Amino acid sequence: MINLRSVSLILILVGMVSGLNAQETQKTEGQKPMSAQQVLSAHYAGVYQMAIRYNDYGVAKNALYNLYVENPQNDSILYSLSALYLQSGQFASAAISAQDVLSMRPKHTAAMEIMAVAYERLGLKDKALDGYESLYLQTDDYQTLYKIAFLQYEMGRLNESKTNIDILLGKKEAEDMDVVFDIGNQQQKEYPIKVALLNLKGLIAQDEGDKSSAKKYFNEALAISPDFPFAKENLQNIDK
Repeated sequence: MINLRSVSLILILVGMVSGLNAQETQKTEGQKPMSAQQVLSAHYAGVYQMAIRYNDYGVAKNALYNLYVENPQNDSILYSLSALYLQSGQFASAAISAQDVLSMRPKHTAAMEIMAVAYERLGLKDKALDGYESLYLQTDDYQTLYKIAFLQYEMGRLNESKTNIDILLGKKEAEDMDVVFDIGNQQQKEYPIKVALLNLKGLIAQDEGDKSSAKKYFNEALAISPDFPFAKENLQNIDK
């Protein structure tokens, strides 16, 4: 369905590596040499950077493990590990490590998102919904509220879903924002988020037995994006 903005694998450890490199420079200039821990951290940070460069996530994760053992107070290392787990489809590990980040920094919104996405991929919709709701309280993010509304629909919490859809449709972002959908054959395409919301309203109306309203919402979605496959399919199947 809708893709969240992807978790970036930007090198969070650049600051650490820069600091360690500066200390290495000091060492060559006759200053205080690095400790054994700093030498190991510099080594594993370099391994991590090279592994990310070559998309070798297994080596990158191993480097992060070693870095975190040497620097257990550094939540950025643990967050990087959690992001790598999510990127490589290890959703249980991603959720657990994101929880550990949040135990250190309860308002770490990126970790909240990883945890919510991981739970959703694991099919644990109640935990995913809790995660997205916590994230929304911190960010007031439009797409996060869409995820909440869609999960509420899937869980049969139709009134809550309808309330959130109406909130979303009342926001200015509904006119300007696009979202990406998987449309089959490993293809993706952007559609206005208003189309997705109208289609979702149609699904709710259909579940409530109101076929007339459901058809109206599906047609409104198609009036905006005539090639939106989900509304087309829903409209074709409504009387079957």
